[in-house]
Amino acid sequence: MRQSMLFRFCFMVVAFCLSLGVSAQAISPSKVTQVVMLGTGTPFNDAQHSGQSVAIVVNGEVYLVDFGPGVARQIDAARQKGFDGFPGNTLRPTFIKTAFLTHLDSDHTMGIADIILTPWVLGRKEPLNLYGPPNTNFLVNNTLKAFDKDIAHRMNGAQPANPDGYKVNTTIIREPGVVYKDDNVTVEAFNARHGDWPDGYALGYRFTTPDRVIVVSGDTTYDEKVIENYKGADILIHEVYSMKGLAKRTPDWQKYHQAAHTSTKQLATIGDIIKPQLMVLNHVLYFGTSSTSVDNEFSQYYQGKYVMAQDLDVY
Repeated sequence: MRQSMLFRFCFMVVAFCLSLGVSAQAISPSKVTQVVMLGTGTPFNDAQHSGQSVAIVVNGEVYLVDFGPGVARQIDAARQKGFDGFPGNTLRPTFIKTAFLTHLDSDHTMGIADIILTPWVLGRKEPLNLYGPPNTNFLVNNTLKAFDKDIAHRMNGAQPANPDGYKVNTTIIREPGVVYKDDNVTVEAFNARHGDWPDGYALGYRFTTPDRVIVVSGDTTYDEKVIENYKGADILIHEVYSMKGLAKRTPDWQKYHQAAHTSTKQLATIGDIIKPQLMVLNHVLYFGTSSTSVDNEFSQYYQGKYVMAQDLDVY
């Protein structure tokens, strides 16, 4: 009787695991490099998906890609969920020192004041180092201008404050290639193809660490020249839209999204070309469909390992 019950239990466990499909399989864990999906959202006001931001943590150093709404609080949310890879106290994220911006769309930039001022108010003593496309300096300078009274009252009043932590060293990326390098990582920027943004204004990034190659596509449509930059990626973090959902939109929006984003079928083709160890579906434009629907749609075309990214996932 006990053997029969044990057999049935084991069968149910195996069946459940098989029902999860390829999308539930995880890449081998790394003690050196972790990817934390701080925010996986889009311009849609979706409470389940915070503003776009990816943290790549290498040997305890943090490198942000994009900073949508709520980015600083998501860092502490990751700790509360069990991620212990951030250095120091996530309630005081003074370790936010290096960030990269893919493009200037608002859903990727609205946390700019958060990553400049929150770490400084809570004790950061060094300027933020920020790398991005042309006009990133305009975004930074006008953010600082908008908060100049706040900065002045903290600097000149009774509140203890240091004179450098709110400053930003902005580097404008004008050519594809290596844009940053330290003992942990080499970061290369490449042109993405995102709607009407001209060359150089929409970027993707390739991070080469001691044990992983991680590519963040940024917002982009399918383009063979862009795909060349994905080759050799262990983890490919790529945006995607639902074809089923897009069909419900008006023709003008369909035309725009097809020129600015990547369909599930196109992303599957990319996966077949690149063959990453793990494909991460990010910035998913559901257009009224569900996560399960997009998962089913993508799995029709792609048989490799992938995950539908959710906020605070760690790979």
